[in-house]
Parts: sequence; C-alpha cells; structure tokens
Amino acid sequence: MTLSKTALASFDVDAQKSFTPLCPSELPVAGGDQIGAELNYMASLAGHRVGSKDAHTPHAPWVVTQHSDMLQPTGLAHADVTWVSHCVPGTEGFTLLDELPTPYDYDYFIWKGVEPDLHPYGACYHDLHDKLSTGVIEYLKAQGVTRVIVGGLALDYCVKTTALQLLKAGLEVVLHLPACRGITEEGGVQAVNDLLKAGAGISRTREELAAMAAR
Repeated sequence: MTLSKTALASFDVDAQKSFTPLCPSELPVAGGDQIGAELNYMASLAGHRVGSKDAHTPHAPWVVTQHSDMLQPTGLAHADVTWVSHCVPGTEGFTLLDELPTPYDYDYFIWKGVEPDLHPYGACYHDLHDKLSTGVIEYLKAQGVTRVIVGGLALDYCVKTTALQLLKAGLEVVLHLPACRGITEEGGVQAVNDLLKAGAGISRTREELAAMAAR
C-alpha cells in the first residue's frame, strides 16, 4: 500500500551555518554546507515540512572559549557537556543554509536551547529528560503524519537524538544520509547503527528514499 503524501513529513534538524565550514570558529562540520539540496528533496516527497534551530546565548553556563575545552562534563542537569559558543541569534551562524526556506515558511518550526541552562540535542523536547515538549510530536500526530524523513546537522548528536525521540513516540522514521553530516566519522557510523537498532530506515540515495518514503 502506498502511503499518502499527507502522512509524510520531512524534518530539517538544525541545518544552520554554525555547523558548517562557513563559520569556522563555531562548530564546523565537514560538508555541513552541502546538504541543502538533499533537505529540499526530502521536503518534495512530504506533505509537511518541519524544522528546528539551536538558539543559544553566548553566556550560557556550558560555553567554553576554546575547542580543546569542549565535551567536558558540566554537572548541569540539562546541559551535559561543554561546547564553544554557537548559534547565537543575530549572528551568521544562527541562520539556516541559504538553500532552505525561512523559519516562517515551514509548516512547524522549533527554536531550542533558548534557556541558558538547557542544551537539548533532540528537537522534540526542550530538556534532556524528555519532559518539556516542543510540540512537534503533537503537531505531527494531529496532522495524521505516520512517517518522518529526517536530515540535518549534526548526525551524531541532534539528528540522531531527534530521530530516536520520534521513534519512541511511535512514528516511523527514515534517515536520509545524504542530508546529514556527522561531527566525526565514527560518531556518524554509531548514529546509523543506533537508529537501525531502534527501528529506523536508512536511505543512502534519492532513489532509495523515494521508494522508502511512500511504501
């Protein structure tokens, strides 16, 4: 049976310039600036397009000044490790990739990490305990969506966590690998393995995605 387009959604997770070589002093992910066309292709298959952005103050308690000081435990309940400042509203890094719509032109859009002591990875909850919903799961279910195509940055953190949250909520997930980039190659491989284990589908080409999206 072919799935109706209205039961399909695409999800652009944190496809911001902060996570690309366009902003080398922030959190540049190799190839992160090359995924816009694939995200748009995902959206062409779906009846709903949702997206998210990190939105962080540079004065958050988890911010460090040197990349060498990153990934250290913070002791905070909802910001587990340290990161350099990134995705600050009003900066170039905060903006979406040029190929993408504005947040207003998405069907549903999320800003996350606005509270200084909250640094969530997944876009479905504002906290690390999955308590404070961003409303996107509720939106998708209210629209009759049953399957979500996911891509964005970075694969081994925010993309993986968002996909796992969607799966936990009972939605089917297809991760489109050409629309993702990982901070590390090892982290990306682990993310794919974790998602396969959790029941996600993985597409590696547009042809695979077109077949997996609707069947």
